[in-house]
Amino acid sequence: MSLLFIRETEARSLISMAQAIDAVENVFRSLSSGESQNIPRQRVRIPGVMLHSLSAAVSPLGYVGWKNYTTTRTQARFHIALYNPDGEWVSLLEADWLGQLRTGAASGVATRLIAKEDAQHVAIFGSGKQARTQLQAVCAVRNIQHATVFSNTPERREEFARTMSDETGIQVVAADSPAECVAQAEIICTATTSKEPVVTAEMLRAGVHINAVGSNALNRAELSADCFTRIDKVVCDDVDSCRNEAGDFVGPMASGSLQWEKISPLASLVTKSEGARTNREEITLFKSVGMAIEDIAVAAIVYEAAREANIGTELEI
Repeated sequence: MSLLFIRETEARSLISMAQAIDAVENVFRSLSSGESQNIPRQRVRIPGVMLHSLSAAVSPLGYVGWKNYTTTRTQARFHIALYNPDGEWVSLLEADWLGQLRTGAASGVATRLIAKEDAQHVAIFGSGKQARTQLQAVCAVRNIQHATVFSNTPERREEFARTMSDETGIQVVAADSPAECVAQAEIICTATTSKEPVVTAEMLRAGVHINAVGSNALNRAELSADCFTRIDKVVCDDVDSCRNEAGDFVGPMASGSLQWEKISPLASLVTKSEGARTNREEITLFKSVGMAIEDIAVAAIVYEAAREANIGTELEI
């Protein structure tokens, strides 16, 4: 038996952000109908390394699969596997960039369905890889004209502004403070590794939409608890996953300003408009911790495009 091994450098040429956003929206539609299944992330460790494992089945695409990745103090390594309905292992993909892409795509779906349609200014917290795909995704679904970025290292935020201005064709400016970053923002994306909140309640303007994607651990929060006294609608990618991983929810749950029954899953937003904006003044939030169905959605596009274009390496196993 053989499987197709696809490297990151090859995957980048085989899928666009627009394709990823549509694919992720479709798998959440299939999750709502019961045609897909998702297993939240599990973690195991030995001294020095942690293994993170997610898996999913997506009937409309005809694949089951997993994403596994290891993290150490210095490095992370990501892979996705796809199996066909006969149980054959058909592809193994390097998945660092694909993980960034699908996380951005999920925010793109939420932004397309919740943010004000005429939003033009986005604020980005964080200047790493995930921040780049957040900006790309928002630009794919809204007519963004201007972006500001803040991170703790001036050199990194300046480099992000230069690179993303060239890539997106819009003006991206490095802000000197969090307050300056959000001063004109209609959309805020947080993609940081901070353990302390980077956005507080007084920074939120009426009508703003937030995509919070940086924290997937209960001891990290990018939003302060008082933000939830002002946020009107909360949508998350998966309630069960967020119970285990959404550090942003810990403080407001403890204070009573947020309840699990008030949180709408993204699948319900996609299919029933549950959690959607109802007026221009509402403050809305999409909280994402990441799901395997998103990984399978983008990996399927890449694998099928690679087969068509004769890209990748056949491995005999």
